[in-house]
Amino acid sequence: MNARETDDTRGKEGAQDRLVGSRTLLAAAVAAVILYVGSVVALGTPPGAAESGAQVVVWFREHREGVRWSVWSLTLLLPVLALVFAELRRFLPAPHRDVFLIGAIAFLVATGVQAWTWGGLALHVHQLEPATARTVLDVAIFWGPVLTGATITMMAPVTFLALRGQANLPRWLGALGAVAIAEQAIETVTIFGSSGFTEPGGAMNLQLGAGLVAAWLIAFALWGGIRAGLRRNTSA
Repeated sequence: MNARETDDTRGKEGAQDRLVGSRTLLAAAVAAVILYVGSVVALGTPPGAAESGAQVVVWFREHREGVRWSVWSLTLLLPVLALVFAELRRFLPAPHRDVFLIGAIAFLVATGVQAWTWGGLALHVHQLEPATARTVLDVAIFWGPVLTGATITMMAPVTFLALRGQANLPRWLGALGAVAIAEQAIETVTIFGSSGFTEPGGAMNLQLGAGLVAAWLIAFALWGGIRAGLRRNTSA
């Protein structure tokens, strides 16, 4: 085999690797969306920070199975998201990819802790004491306010590169990231909230903030999967 044939073989192997990578990333992104939506739908509308311990106990007794299905979906979501993050990391240079990975790991760990807290509350619902239920749920709902640190860490290096036109990242992804990061920074006020839109675990966390971060992550994953496939076709 001569040098040209060797180069052609390596090029085809690299193109095939990129094709597999694009399919894996796109499939994992779709699976992640399905599992996340399933978790949200199964959980329904959770008790707010202003509700009493007695109201929390009643809610868990009425939604026990929904909580467990939600936790099950989140449990399956974690390895799928880990795959998405690992695939996306390959598009970034050092040290940006390492900062992105640290934020992603923090995101996964925090989500896992939040899931097992909800699962624990739903295990023995008829033995729940109002004060205990309220206190444990207070710990769980701070997942939203504190998660902003992880999401900012994850989005910031990608946004920085994209806005500067580096790493072949599109500027529209940087613009979307800038909006999401700004919202996440403002969202830290939910740490001090107690009721309404800015309460911990309220609409600002679970609807506005989660929606923007999810939109950014889906956009990044779709761009990454499609770009990898296009690179393969160009190299073929």
